[in-house]
Amino acid sequence: MTRLYELRGDNEVLCVKGAFSFLLAGKAGKRFPLCIETFEEEYCQTLEADDIIAVSAPEGGSQQAAGMLLELVRTHHIPLVVLPGSHPGSKRLKYVVSAGGEIHLNCSITRGTHPEQHLLCSSEELAGISLTKKPGAVEISSLPSGIEVHRILTRDTLSFP
Repeated sequence: MTRLYELRGDNEVLCVKGAFSFLLAGKAGKRFPLCIETFEEEYCQTLEADDIIAVSAPEGGSQQAAGMLLELVRTHHIPLVVLPGSHPGSKRLKYVVSAGGEIHLNCSITRGTHPEQHLLCSSEELAGISLTKKPGAVEISSLPSGIEVHRILTRDTLSFP
């Protein structure tokens, strides 16, 4: 099943939620260079206003923390760090980020180890979902049954107690 989800403004994101995990996805909002740091090199890719920034939480967790991470990349252009496949820290990453025009969720990759921005580690329940940028919207395809998608405002996600 493929559905188109309109995003009204830069403060609105999609929450793709399963029973045990979730994903937040929002628009970049403006054109900017996103630097990607690996142990061997640094390279930058240009994000366009309609490109997607997605934060995956394969084990669930705090939507507030995931929203903060999304905003650090979108608003403050914090670079993404890619760990080598054998790095022990990858097991402790609760949230991972990907950005680009198309993002595919995959549960068989190691968290934080893929510099290719079209791939994002996910839980098994969200694996296979694809996000594709559209003008003012995000198209989600291969959405399994039982997975909810709804719009949330980042100011609601980021509100502090």
